[in-house]
Amino acid sequence: MRRIVLLSSGGIEVMGDERLLAAERVVRGSGAEWTILRPSWFDQNFDEGAMREAVLAGEVAVPLGEARQAFVDAGDIAAVAAAALVEDGHAGRSYEVTGPRALTFAEVVEIIGRASGRTVRYLGSAADYLAVMTGFGLPEPDVRAEIEAFAALRAVGDAVPTDVVLRVTGRPPKSFEDFAADATWG
Repeated sequence: MRRIVLLSSGGIEVMGDERLLAAERVVRGSGAEWTILRPSWFDQNFDEGAMREAVLAGEVAVPLGEARQAFVDAGDIAAVAAAALVEDGHAGRSYEVTGPRALTFAEVVEIIGRASGRTVRYLGSAADYLAVMTGFGLPEPDVRAEIEAFAALRAVGDAVPTDVVLRVTGRPPKSFEDFAADATWG
């Protein structure tokens, strides 16, 4: 029996991510037993990924204002993926994989600050994001396109956490506080 689990992303319709939408269509049409995971923002974006340098520099810019996102630990995503690969009952399903609660980026950087002993501030406006990203040398038209995608995501409103991790793995998802306490911020 052949099974495929695709790691996609939450909010791809709203943000117009045609690359991931196309990947999902390919997987659905593959003839295999498929499961699609659409996780929220990865906790690990802050200590291993795209936002690590921003955290270390003390400023995280994301043009989402006070919109709440249901940040999820990569270990929880992996546990859901593993279950979907080895257990029956997941074929033909798409799972919105989230953490246990929705947080603003301001709350996230506050949690990181407490856990790391660093001062980290959140810049949540489009103007801040434009200034930071073009300051890194990114082309302004590209940054403006990103701002539009974030605006569409912000317009959806606050994310609502799901019970997918608990339902699929039998254990609750890791909290952002627990992630931050375990992360390396050096």
